This record gives sequence, C-alpha cells and structure tokens, in this order.
Amino acid sequence: MERWLEAERDQLPLWIPVLLGSGIAAWFALARPEQWWALIFAAIATALFATALAGPGRAVRGLAVGAALVALGCGLIWWRAERVAAPVLTWPGVFTLTGEIVEVEPLPARELLRVTLATDPQPRLPPKVRVNIAEKDLPDGTVRGASLKLRSWLMPPPPAMVPGAYDFSRVAWFEGLGATGRAFDPVEVIARGPNRGEMRHRLADHVRSRLDGGAGAIAATLATGDRGGISDGDAEAMRRSGLAHLLSISGLHVTAVTGATMLLVLRALALSPWLALRVRLPLVAAGAGALAAIGYTILTGAQVPTVRSCAAALLVLLAMALGREAITLRLIAAGALIVLLLWPESLAGPSFQLSFAAVTAIVALHESALVRRWIARREEAWWRRAARILASLLLTGLVVEVALMPIALFHFHKAGIYGALANVVAIPLTTFVVMPLEALALLFDVVGLGAPFWWLTGLALDALLALAHATANAPGSVASLPTMARGAFVAMVAGGLWLALWRTRVRFAGLIAIAGGVAWAVATPAPDIIIGGQGKHMALRLPDGRFALLRGRAGDYTRAMFGETAGSEQELATLADQPGARCSKDICVTDIASGGRDWRVAATRTDHFVPYPELIALCSSVDIFVSDRRLPEACAPRWLKADPALLRQTGGLALTLRNPPTRRTVLLPGDAHPWVVAARPKPRRTSPSGGASPPPQ
Repeated sequence: MERWLEAERDQLPLWIPVLLGSGIAAWFALARPEQWWALIFAAIATALFATALAGPGRAVRGLAVGAALVALGCGLIWWRAERVAAPVLTWPGVFTLTGEIVEVEPLPARELLRVTLATDPQPRLPPKVRVNIAEKDLPDGTVRGASLKLRSWLMPPPPAMVPGAYDFSRVAWFEGLGATGRAFDPVEVIARGPNRGEMRHRLADHVRSRLDGGAGAIAATLATGDRGGISDGDAEAMRRSGLAHLLSISGLHVTAVTGATMLLVLRALALSPWLALRVRLPLVAAGAGALAAIGYTILTGAQVPTVRSCAAALLVLLAMALGREAITLRLIAAGALIVLLLWPESLAGPSFQLSFAAVTAIVALHESALVRRWIARREEAWWRRAARILASLLLTGLVVEVALMPIALFHFHKAGIYGALANVVAIPLTTFVVMPLEALALLFDVVGLGAPFWWLTGLALDALLALAHATANAPGSVASLPTMARGAFVAMVAGGLWLALWRTRVRFAGLIAIAGGVAWAVATPAPDIIIGGQGKHMALRLPDGRFALLRGRAGDYTRAMFGETAGSEQELATLADQPGARCSKDICVTDIASGGRDWRVAATRTDHFVPYPELIALCSSVDIFVSDRRLPEACAPRWLKADPALLRQTGGLALTLRNPPTRRTVLLPGDAHPWVVAARPKPRRTSPSGGASPPPQ
C-alpha cells in the first residue's frame, strides 16, 4: 500500500473535496441527529486513533486526514442548515402582505413575474416569500428595492411529490424561503425602488426586442442568464438533445467571455511596440479577462454555477500568470473545495454534480498518456490533422455523455443518447459564432448599426434550435429509467471517481463499481403503483406497461412527475377508462397482477362522504387503500393503508408488488432534517373553551 500511495502521491490532494463531500452526502443520507453525531464521533475517533499510530508512511496519515474531512463535511452541512434556518409557513391560506422586493425574475414565456419579498413583520407570515404575479396585474415600478402591498395565496414550499422527484422544500430551506404562492389583482407599489440591479432585465428585454421567438429567448439567456423567455417546447428539446447546459451560464460561457477579452486586449496592446517591449502583455490581458469574468458573473445574476465557473476561470488565470499548467485536476479539486466550503448544500443538486463530472471527465481524459499522444501535434497532412481533431472532439463528447448519464438518470430519470454528436456541432456554434455575433450586435447597437449582426445571430440560433429539435425527435433519442436506487447511483459515482482520480492500474477497479451500479440500476423494476405525498394522486401500471392516473384531470406538472418516476415516455392514461377498473364518482377499485398474484387496490377520488359500513367493508376486501383523507381505524386493508396518517411519515410512495412487496419513500424513517421538521403540521392550539383553534386563514 505504501508503494502504491508513493506512486500516487501527486493524486492524493484530489481526494480532499471527495472526502469532504462524502461527509456532506452522509448527512443528507442519514435521518436523525443521533446518527449525525454518531458519524462525526466515529470519524473523529478514527482520525485520533490513526494519528496515534502514525508513522513515516502515507497510509495511516491518509486515513486520519480522510476521517477528519468526513467529520468536517458532516458538521459543516449541519451547521449550514441550522445557520440559514428561517420560519416556514405552517398552513396554506390567503394573506395580505407588504414587503420589499429583494429579487425579480421575469418569466415572459409564462406571462409572469416572479418576485421574492422580504415581508414586513406579521404573525404567522415568514420573513421571506416568493410570489408569482401575472404580467397583466403588474404595476409600474415593480423593481428590486420597491415595496409592494398585495393579497396572495401562499403555501409552504412543497416537498418532493414522489420518490426521486425534485425536492423544492430542501432548496427553499437553504435559500431562506418560507412560502411560495401567487398574487391576486390588485398589486400596489407603496414605495419606489432605486432600480439597482435592473440592468440585467433591461438588457434581456432589449435582446428579445431585437430577436423574436426562441432565438431571442436563447440570445437573452446567453447575454444575461435570464431563462424566463424560453418556451417549454424549446427547453424540453434542449434537455432531450443534451444541449441544456448551453442555457445555464457556467463554464462554457464564462470561458468564452474571458478568452475573447484576453485575445482582444492582447492584440490591441500589441499594436504598440513601446508597450510590447516594456510590459508583460499576457499578464495585462489575463487581468482584463479576470475583470470580464467577474463582470459577466455579476451581470448574469451571480448564480452558484456561474460563481463556480468564475472562480475556476480566476484560478486558471492565476496559474497562467505564475507560469504553471492551467487546466489540471488539482484546479478542479480546488474549485470543488471552495464551493463545498461556501455552499455545502450544492453537493445534493444536479448542477454541481453535472458540471464537476463533466470537467473532471474531460481533464482526466486529456491527462491520460494515450490521449496525450493521440492529440499531440505532429508533421502530417492537414486532412489527417483535421480528422484527428474531429475524432478527439467526438471522443471527448462521448466520455462526457457517459459520465453525465448516471447523474441525469438519477435526478431527471431520462438522458439524451445523441448528446455527444449534437454537442460537437452546438458547442463550437455557440462559442465561436453565436456569442461573438451577439457581442458585436450589442456593441454596434450603441451607434444604431447592430441590425446586420442581429440578423446573423438569429440565423445561428435558429440553426441551434433546429439541431436541438431534430436530435430530440430522432428515434431512440432519450433513455428513460424509473427511479434509480441510491446505492446504484453511489456505486457509479464512486467508481467514476476512482477511475478518474488515480493514475496507476489500480484505477481500473473503478470499472467494477461502475458495472455493479449499472447492473443494479437496470435490474431495478419499475414501480407498480406510485402514490403522491398527499394521497390525492395515484398511478398504476397497466398490463401493457403504460401507467394510468387515478384523476384524469391532473395537471401537466403532476403528469410529468409521475411519468418520470415510472420511467415512461408514454402519455399517462386515465384509470376510470380502463376495462378492469370499477370506478364510481367517489372511489375506484381495480386489480393489478404482479409477483405471481393479483392485488386489489382502492382509492378515493373525491372528498364526498362515503357511508361508514360501505367503507369498512371495502377496506377489508382490498390489499391497498389510498386516500387523501384520514381513514378510520377500523379500515384495515390486507397490506397497506396509504392515508394522510401514513403519508405524513413517509411522503410519496413507489410500490413494487413483487415477492416480497417493497416500497420506496420520499422521507427517511424518522426524518429530522430541518426542512422536513419545519413542514410537519404543528399541534393546534387549544382555545380557552377547550376546543382546537382553527388554522390561520
């Protein structure tokens, strides 16, 4: 082991953010404070024991440092979760509120403006809420810093509806949001704002005024990070084609802006022989590139992915200024460590995972000796050189797609198959055509001569959208998978890191973990029944593999969540329309065959009264009863009673009716994460007369 660690000594620092992130991930995976304390104390004890045994070798010292980093990661995210704690709305209702706008997000594609308000003190109202306001109801002066008065329907930030779905309650907790909702007309501006920070939105409106439709929306996104104008159809096409990363202002865009600034400054200053002979022009150009990166990050909203990319760009420029190799795995590890120390909660989000997986895969690939020899310059015909460059791009794109696919399948239950090919065209088109043309168009708009450049920009963006739609609509363009087991995902991520970060032959052991995770994920069967967290919505697997919804009038969001969890691209049917279903206006009863037997399932469809004897008789005749209202104690299905009493403890459910039947839950058993605790209904206060006081309205 010592000989192996000596051979890998240059790679050991790369595991610092990995071990820190392991402690953070363990805090999310464990449910209760006593488990968090147990992990921290066990890690500290391991570190102390290893320190006591430490000798001249690296193995024991590495164990001590690794254990200490795990303890630090768990403690860091726990401290962060407690530090950002803010009150959360307990009961939904209509509130009249006043507050100052702290953030504005236009959503022109949905004809909405999303505002975040720091509310004036008011009983039962959180200090920070987010409200959607219809464009037709917007008063003049709805800008950052203004104060509004409005009536709004507010509700607590919703948790994941079903296992594997997006958990907005966790994201809202770390953002300090206590409620979300929609505003009613009229909305009144009671104090004008100073218009700070609105240049971004004015610039986005200017870009959209120059280019119509999807091209204008994407152009505004590239210039300002404002994605609100992108239609659902275009956004879905970009996701299915593997090009959605072009819509998130991150490494590609910051690099393009920084590199273009450096090139222009360097070329311009080199025109002066006096400066060229007396000043280190590359250093000056690097400084200008750093300022451009910081300015672009601020202009585009300073979101975490953009800040992360800006920090990485600054590290690259610093390495260049010091004469060091700029793009290395150590740079990526340093960037990941900075992000995890400042925003440890970002580890659980797909943005962090996708971006760092992509750049790690690219750099690890190009640091390998075989690839270095392949792309090295040599004396050869131009067409051979061009073919080599194209093959390198295809190989890089393929490796990135393979690295990102498990993450996309885990979070979104789908991944683009042809993304590597689409990105070979889309990335150069965006970097070397679209962004320079848009920059020239904005520059020449100052003197009113930007129209020709806008026309060319529109042509290039139309080509990009055409590529996205063609790729998304190609046969077999998307791989879908039901909710992936967490263990399978961990195995693939751990195997990928082991393969990428080591340099000796032992790294190939990572392929075993990857293969095991893939086999586990593929072997995981699709659920037979999916139940929403409130018991209102349910989907059942039909004999032909499709899924049918209990309530046929469910909205698009609900349909999307259930379809993704089922791993199905097909349109969800309506349960009442199926031949085997026996549905009244209030209750549906159906049979489902799985695990070598028939399961009888009943579910309520309305909140109408059902006669007690009829309800109890039905309960005793079914295996599973699902309801969005509390069922009486005497209701005893043969296997599962999924009513609010149970769902408050489990969240949404995904049931696999094999032998034995299993269930996956949104919440961990005894889950005590702060956003889960805050969302649990509080005991009703007792009124002086002895009765329970009603919830706030």
